[in-house]
Amino acid sequence: MKAAVVGRPIAHSLSPVIHNAGYAAAGLSGWSYTRIECGESELAGLVAGLGPEWAGLSVTMPGKEAALALADEVSPVAAAVGAANTLVRRPDCTWFADNTDVTGMVEVLTGAGCSAGVTVTVLGAGGTARAAVAAAARLGAAEVTVVARRPEAVEALRGVAEAVGIALSGAPWDGNRAHARDDVVICTVPKGVADPLAETFDWRPGTVFFDVVYDPWPTPLAATALAAGCRVISGLDLLLAQAVGQFERFTGVAAPRAAMAAAMNSDRSPSR
Repeated sequence: MKAAVVGRPIAHSLSPVIHNAGYAAAGLSGWSYTRIECGESELAGLVAGLGPEWAGLSVTMPGKEAALALADEVSPVAAAVGAANTLVRRPDCTWFADNTDVTGMVEVLTGAGCSAGVTVTVLGAGGTARAAVAAAARLGAAEVTVVARRPEAVEALRGVAEAVGIALSGAPWDGNRAHARDDVVICTVPKGVADPLAETFDWRPGTVFFDVVYDPWPTPLAATALAAGCRVISGLDLLLAQAVGQFERFTGVAAPRAAMAAAMNSDRSPSR
């Protein structure tokens, strides 16, 4: 059976390292996992051309909304956030869309000590930000602040917030110093986009900063958070958590998390 991660850019992805290590540890000798360079507009054509030997796809930026649209069936969480990071091939060759980013985020944030009542800021308003809004709701936050470059992008997230039962407010990309003092700050933008914020953020030592980027690491924003004494979570933590969920959906067997984590941590070169 085959599976792959699709997105653009994709050469840096560690997903093949993680999933293939899982297959080996679980004794799934006939399974393989690779990368496919694919833009949002190309995803539907790619999926339509896949044969029955394909078990599923991990979908990264910029295809998460497109993945939801092309699926035959959608999980409640993927429907609520309007984005899917997982496409599972069913025995009848239909496609099921799910979102393991949400449960992955909740897992890593809970592990960092986040609990009910936290104040949450999300940087960015794309597909991963949708998952972050849902994760904030599951953590028991009363409200989430979305900091974005385009006000209309924030407005597009209001339906997500309503679906998961959390209040949402928007804030401009510039003039955002105060938001660095929330209990949790989740950065969902692609690498490089948030780098200028490192010069303006006024971190509070008790803040948990979660940057979904993992290459390169630390990002400039993560470096300033670390220097300020914040608890910092990298995208590697989310990558593993959401990959475990995908592995189990693709294969139907329990994921060998320890083996997958060991492979991820031993192979973190920028070319992967």
